[in-house]
Amino acid sequence: MQMHKRLIRTGAVTASLAVATGAIMLALQNPAAAAIVDESGQAVAKLAPTKDSTASGTATFSAAGKDGVRVTIEVSGLKPNSQHGLHVHEKGDCSAPDATSAGPHFSLQGQEHGPHEGDKFHAGDLGNLEADAQGKATKTLVVPANKLTLASGPASVVGRAVVVHGGADDLKSQPAGNSGPRIACGVVDREVATGGTLPSKPPAK
Repeated sequence: MQMHKRLIRTGAVTASLAVATGAIMLALQNPAAAAIVDESGQAVAKLAPTKDSTASGTATFSAAGKDGVRVTIEVSGLKPNSQHGLHVHEKGDCSAPDATSAGPHFSLQGQEHGPHEGDKFHAGDLGNLEADAQGKATKTLVVPANKLTLASGPASVVGRAVVVHGGADDLKSQPAGNSGPRIACGVVDREVATGGTLPSKPPAK
């Protein structure tokens, strides 16, 4: 009887190891499957001023359920009562003094620059920021899931850059809205909580 129980326990341990090994192999063979957990977290861009600018802040991207991705931006150091174009740019590179290293607006096939309405606007079009009398601006909007996602894939915002421009976006000029120089830039990175674990999914609103 004791030998039989030992054999059962040994079999259970072997089965558990096989399941764990299979999961690891699946993750190695299919990185996209392993990245599914990332959808429960959020991503943040720390916006730093470009040369001769004082603008800085953060842009946070979090899941908004089936609606898409919620974007929350907070910027300070702007001119009082001013407007500033805000976009996600193609490359996650803010190394150039004027942030031109971030490349053009992030867009998917068949899109053109425009207001954040309808279905034709660039995936990276986030409209304008409006600064108050103290030069601070905040904005929250939801970008549809067919434009931006937190998951891996062609529409992923992770690894791209968020750029604040020196002037207002006219929401019509091609290809970028004629919004002037880039005054702040930050790369969108996956946010990781203390201990190496991703934060839990924000509650649906």
